[in-house]
Amino acid sequence: MPTIRIDRGKPLAAEPRKGHNRYHPDIEPALEAGIDEEVVLECRDALDGQITPSTTVAGLATVNAGAVHPLTGPVFVKGAEPGDMLEVEFLDVVPERTAFSAIIPGLGFLRDIMTEPFLVHWTLRDGWATSEQIPGVRIPGAPFMGVSAVAPSAAKLAEWTARERRVADKGGMALPPDPAGAVPVSGPCALHGLRTLPPRENGGNFDVKQLTKGAKLMLPVFKTGALFSTGDGHFAQGDGEVCVTAVEMGATAVVRFRLHKSLAHHRTFAGPVFSRTSYFTDPRYAAPERFLGVMGMPINAAGEIEAENLTLACRNAVLNMMMLLQERGFSRQQAYVICSVAVDLRISNVVDVPNYVVSALLPEAIFDGP
Repeated sequence: MPTIRIDRGKPLAAEPRKGHNRYHPDIEPALEAGIDEEVVLECRDALDGQITPSTTVAGLATVNAGAVHPLTGPVFVKGAEPGDMLEVEFLDVVPERTAFSAIIPGLGFLRDIMTEPFLVHWTLRDGWATSEQIPGVRIPGAPFMGVSAVAPSAAKLAEWTARERRVADKGGMALPPDPAGAVPVSGPCALHGLRTLPPRENGGNFDVKQLTKGAKLMLPVFKTGALFSTGDGHFAQGDGEVCVTAVEMGATAVVRFRLHKSLAHHRTFAGPVFSRTSYFTDPRYAAPERFLGVMGMPINAAGEIEAENLTLACRNAVLNMMMLLQERGFSRQQAYVICSVAVDLRISNVVDVPNYVVSALLPEAIFDGP
């Protein structure tokens, strides 16, 4: 099988021909693969091995954020042309044996109030993640790749860079191109390559937890060969990944490619599509029999309604769940991480104006002993 093997004891910068951490149309492919071939892609964790089982919370202050998302690839898919849809079937996602979750100041959904760093080391064994930092909790595994994407065209690179600059100019959070920590380390790819934090029409960091073994992901092709890459393995995650990390792991992805010729040209929207014909995880955890649920509405701290503000409703759902977890004896930081790795956010309604409702569901099985 076509394979990209890596040395996880080395950072991506030490093996630059096997991966990248920026999106640019001129990044050279690391591998060629044909249609229906099985391809094996060994991947580093999302922080490029900067967090090891011996890292302390103080070590979070020295993490090089520019090195985030070391992706394995790109893979040149023979026959792929702009306007096609690339189908990526995930045949397997194999975890490494350890993982981490972290609260990183300045990032995450509640970054304005969760400002203290916190680090959780997980042991992955027999399909569960457990940690001394959150005793009494075990998280069921459902491994998937958080980042999967194809390369942008030169035109899309310019278009997406400009629109993200407009977000930043208006005071929003968007990361402009930055060569610090970039791989490739120099040249146009480093200087002008798109950062990997936001997902885009080419895929990327969408963190869709339903993309476990058996899922099919469809991505529009913008560049000859598609130039597919993947990384950011997650052992488990709640829908929302609110603290900005899931159960973060190194992983090996086994994928198979198919092409749907000219389909992207005929679609009335641009962007990823995904499907599957089997449960993405054990149904006992996908639709838990026993769960704890809370609701959030767009009502601010002063008790005033911010009509139809879905983000505020989501925020309140997370805060309410954190308060319930604190009532059970967990610290605020532990509760935030539990919400990120195990709580699913659901949009319950967007029609009952002015108060939309977001629900947060926590499976009680995470508190069951082995």
